[in-house]
Amino acid sequence: MASKTPAKANPISFFEKLDPQSKLVFISLGIASIGLVIIIIWNIFLRLTAPQLTLAAGDPEGESYIISEAIQKVVKQKSHINIKLLPTGGTSQNLQLLQDGKAELATAQADVVGQEMDLVESRQSQPQQSQDKVSPTAVAVLYQDLFQLVVRDPSIKQFNHLRGKTIALPARGGQYQSFVKVAEHYGLMKADKPDFVISGLKSKYYDDKQAEEDFKAKRADALFRVRALGNLGIAQLVQDQDGRLLPITQAQAMKIKYPAFESAKIPQGAYRGNPPMPGIELDTVAVDRLLVAGEQVDNNVIQQITRIIFENRQAIANAIAEKHAEVKPLVASISRPRENDGTGIPIHPGAVAFYERDKPSFVQENADFLALILTIFLLVASWFKQLKLWIERGKKDEADDYIHSAINLMDKSLGNLEDRQKKLDETFKKAAEALIAERISQESFRTFNEAYKTTREAIEREGQITYQEIEQKQREISAEYIKAAVALLQDKTINQNLLQQELDAILERVATDLIAENISQESYRTFVEAYKITRDAIERKN
Repeated sequence: MASKTPAKANPISFFEKLDPQSKLVFISLGIASIGLVIIIIWNIFLRLTAPQLTLAAGDPEGESYIISEAIQKVVKQKSHINIKLLPTGGTSQNLQLLQDGKAELATAQADVVGQEMDLVESRQSQPQQSQDKVSPTAVAVLYQDLFQLVVRDPSIKQFNHLRGKTIALPARGGQYQSFVKVAEHYGLMKADKPDFVISGLKSKYYDDKQAEEDFKAKRADALFRVRALGNLGIAQLVQDQDGRLLPITQAQAMKIKYPAFESAKIPQGAYRGNPPMPGIELDTVAVDRLLVAGEQVDNNVIQQITRIIFENRQAIANAIAEKHAEVKPLVASISRPRENDGTGIPIHPGAVAFYERDKPSFVQENADFLALILTIFLLVASWFKQLKLWIERGKKDEADDYIHSAINLMDKSLGNLEDRQKKLDETFKKAAEALIAERISQESFRTFNEAYKTTREAIEREGQITYQEIEQKQREISAEYIKAAVALLQDKTINQNLLQQELDAILERVATDLIAENISQESYRTFVEAYKITRDAIERKN
């Protein structure tokens, strides 16, 4: 009967052999792994279906666009939200795009947004007017813009000296609206007819770059900007074109009509140190540069954007290119929009949710991520542990097969001693090859080796016993032949010739048994000695 061939590892049969507790562990790990795969697929789905927002960001060379670009990069790094930047002509166009639903986010001057809110309220009070316009809501204050008036003519020393002068300014956008508000306060606007000339009225394509060219070419007496302190364009006009900054006073008085206006100062030497420009600290007007969102934008999306902006200011500053290094410090001034300041600008509910949150701990803020990491770690550790057990059990199962094969060879019914010894040696060879191939462990091989030695010793003992039994049988047969030969001498009835024939017949049978290995050569030699003695005795009998 052939010995048992060691079975190959089979996951199904392996699972069936597991105890109930191990089965439960494997099933639990399987369910957890499926859950992890679902989470990964869900995250991929979220990325594919991430919110897509358009941000109307103003002039590509302006501070609001530069900061918006940095915010876009950081938001993309920190979330699934995608923001597309849209260069525009300024606040008025930004708000128009927002109201028409062509943009979900925009940068805007607070005074212009407040004016727009007044218009919205006016439309709402008139049922016949369209009500499908989107209202802007504040998300964050990005920085403060300052009203900055640059002149070259030394006779122009204050704002009201602009009467009859040409102002380099695009006749559209929030910047233009801010200038008109200041001009009205100083009495330079009568019945909507200005006492000055706006260069931008000459062409609808007139922009800030063309305004700077007009100032440099002396086609304009003054240039007005609503820009952050340290603006590179203004600095070039001051340093290279002999431009001078004039004060814009009475900010608090203007605030009565325009609540978004704030008093501000342009420090001495802000644009040049020697000689300083301005020569003394100047009063001016400041307005917040806001990041606003359409009221229809999902609260959770705005809350997430607000959180990323406020928690990653350094990353936003780092995302600004070195060629715009003067803009980096503005990021530090990002703050919460003011409430109940008379501007009528509401804060988006999503932003409010962030501002009014309880400050979470690091663990709370990253609970989902930490839980995912912990789950992955536990799953990997459990799988490694179970895989190790699986491999070890597989090795043990193969070793057990070799052990059973060796032990079974003790059974005499499996063949003669020689065949069983040969099969035992073949089993040992297979086990040694399995050890070299690391299909069984050294510990399992040592256990098999003990079984191999036990079986080998048992076979050897069986061989010894069998040999002894054969020898005993051979001696008994030889003794019978010797006894038969001696008995011939005692038979007085048979003559000499017949006795000799009988003795030769016995010798012939002994020789036949020798050939058949029924008696040993030693027994044969003993009989031959007895044969010779008997033959000599028969011959002497005569």
